[in-house]
Amino acid sequence: MQRTRIRLGAAVLALGLVAACGENDFERAAVGASIGGVGSALTGGSAVKGAVVGGAAGALCDDVNLC
Repeated sequence: MQRTRIRLGAAVLALGLVAACGENDFERAAVGASIGGVGSALTGGSAVKGAVVGGAAGALCDDVNLC
């Protein structure tokens, strides 16, 4: 079961890296929130906390020249 969660988490992360090229902060925040929520839930964490952290990271990644 743990291997399945790790593989699913890695797949979500890989898809997120490919899909994270949004046109504006809102799109990047939405992608970050969805990836953070799903990834956190798959690894046994809180989906809400993962979505909040992912959304913030997505919204701010352009401001620090990461995307």
